[in-house]
Amino acid sequence: MCLLISTAATAESAGEKKRVVVIGGGVAGSVVAKSLQFCADVVLIDEKEYFEIPWGSLRAMVEPSFAERSVINHSDYLPNVRIVASTAANITEREVLTTDGHLLVYEYLVIATGHKEALPKTRAERLSHYEAEFVKINSAKSVLIVGGGPTGVELAGEIATDFPEKKVILVHRGSRLLEFIGLKASQKALDWLISKKVEVILDETINLNTISDPIIQTPSGEIITADCHFVCTGKPTGSSWLRGTIVQNNLDMQGRLMVDENLRVRGHKNIFAVGDITNIKEIKQGYLAQRHAEVTAKNLKLLLMGGNESKMATYKPGLDIALVSLGRNEGVAQFPLLTISGCIPGMMKSGDLYVGKTRKHLGLKP
Repeated sequence: MCLLISTAATAESAGEKKRVVVIGGGVAGSVVAKSLQFCADVVLIDEKEYFEIPWGSLRAMVEPSFAERSVINHSDYLPNVRIVASTAANITEREVLTTDGHLLVYEYLVIATGHKEALPKTRAERLSHYEAEFVKINSAKSVLIVGGGPTGVELAGEIATDFPEKKVILVHRGSRLLEFIGLKASQKALDWLISKKVEVILDETINLNTISDPIIQTPSGEIITADCHFVCTGKPTGSSWLRGTIVQNNLDMQGRLMVDENLRVRGHKNIFAVGDITNIKEIKQGYLAQRHAEVTAKNLKLLLMGGNESKMATYKPGLDIALVSLGRNEGVAQFPLLTISGCIPGMMKSGDLYVGKTRKHLGLKP
């Protein structure tokens, strides 16, 4: 393999900024890179050339033009960051090796690889993907959604709202929807879907290896007819590549990186981890990943300036707060002492899905 060696020196005597390598350009990695781009030599390694606001992706399936705002080239908000459109293959104490042969030296490393998902590499390809998904939904009379987590429930809500004439069937292997939150919120989401004539089938599975439209048979023998289907089951943690690296012993049984209160990988003073890849005991939500990123960026700025480690910021796990959109105007909100559904949660999230707010946070026009 031909190695492309990065020649950025790390000697402070040379007056050069220290190198921070961020692996993963999702919700957390993008915030870290943006926060540090003018106080460090930042390199972002991401397999795609863009950042996608994840909570806008399902709206883009029923309204492709929505993706024009939710899919953003990294270069648009990271003018002072070197973008390496590749995947990390290995890390050592001071270097990151990518699959295409880049060898990047670092003083500090941030791992933000979240969950593994196959996505188009360019923004243009991603926008075309949404156009194709819309065509598939628009031309179908019936749609099957496999998976009753937040993605499956929100997609069912988007389709039921924008295409009320279509038959929507949601199949979930669990005994209730949205198992990551409380029973009350789960029931409110179920009631809303039923009110929109979505057929919800619980305690049932679909063999994804043999699924074929339009006739689908479940293991129990039930026949489901659908013109098209979407798989909305959980994605594996993006940590398989870390096995065999210097942090392999810091992965827990679920493949998540064990971090300390400062969000450093345990036993590694110059390696941080943020987002869903961490083992922090809290609901895995995008806004919490952003909080990880903010704490990490603050700590890295302190270290880059030669500050005392004892003054590093600590991260406290987030409360069990969750917002699930149900179409364009309604939603379900779970707070520590209250669960509500309807227009109020819809006003909080469902209209713009926080896309404008996220773009503003990245320094872009809403």
